[in-house]
Amino acid sequence: MISSINLINKQEHRFRRLALLTVIVIYLLILAGGIVRGTGSGMGCPDWPRCFGRWIPPTEVSQLPPNYQAIYGAKLKGEVEFNAVKTWIEYINRLLGVLSGFLVFATLIASLSYLYKDKVVFWGSLAAFLLIGANGWLGSRVVATELAQYMITLHLLLAIAVVFALLFVLIRSNANHLNAGPISGKTTSVRWLLLVMMILTIGQVVFGTQVRDELDKVVKQLGYAQRESWISNLDLSFYIHRSFSLVILAFHVAIIYQLRKLTEASILPKLTKSLITLVIAEIGTGVIMAYLGVPAIAQPIHLVLAVLIIGLQFVAWLLMNPGLILSVHNRDVSRLVEV
Repeated sequence: MISSINLINKQEHRFRRLALLTVIVIYLLILAGGIVRGTGSGMGCPDWPRCFGRWIPPTEVSQLPPNYQAIYGAKLKGEVEFNAVKTWIEYINRLLGVLSGFLVFATLIASLSYLYKDKVVFWGSLAAFLLIGANGWLGSRVVATELAQYMITLHLLLAIAVVFALLFVLIRSNANHLNAGPISGKTTSVRWLLLVMMILTIGQVVFGTQVRDELDKVVKQLGYAQRESWISNLDLSFYIHRSFSLVILAFHVAIIYQLRKLTEASILPKLTKSLITLVIAEIGTGVIMAYLGVPAIAQPIHLVLAVLIIGLQFVAWLLMNPGLILSVHNRDVSRLVEV
């Protein structure tokens, strides 16, 4: 009996470690996607799933046929130009995508140990697997549509959905070890405030992809030699995006104030403090891009910080909704403890 319990505990511990590792790799994938976008490497591999017709991309143009532009640039009107750095940046992004797919599948297999204890963990893991499969297909459509803006935005939103699914099963499988209380007073308004803040932040990220699209157009017009003039040539969308970051910051300050009234000995105030730190860092990278000529390194960091913020917001919202993260067994235990 004891050995069976130990085996189950090991399986559940393995699942939580695997789910956490998968979340980390997904964030690395988002970072890689940001680097691809920031360096203009989206068409570094003009075909999919291979790269210039090879499973291992070339490192120099001599490895390609003389008419490679005509072969791979038909859709791009022959404007394909081989650049080894951009090709490998895009290829590494694809490799991370494949790795994340395998890890999500491994997480799904590991979640089978919860089938008899908490089926919701299994269904959440299955949702993550289906979502990342759909996002892999969407990545192929991004290439097929020659980096259409709406496809890039959908690709990012689906990646956020994968993060949500994985964070949900990670929190639910570990709910009895997390300290989200004691919480006293009315919490409904705080839950809604968290939800609105999360929706607004996702909207800010989507709006940021539109600003990035406008920036791409400016870069095509001015070229890289006039990097310092890029921001001044952007339209009103950039200034709206920049100003709205202060609204996001104000929401986080309000959340901390509300949570301190509800609870002191909890993970939630610490979580929201981390959120404010990330928001300030996010604003800082935005300032760097606005006043230092949009350095390429700042763009992917800006994106990853935004998705980290959304992930922590989601975790905080889950912790404020114990009905979502506690299984029937754990809810019964909680009632016994309260009695």
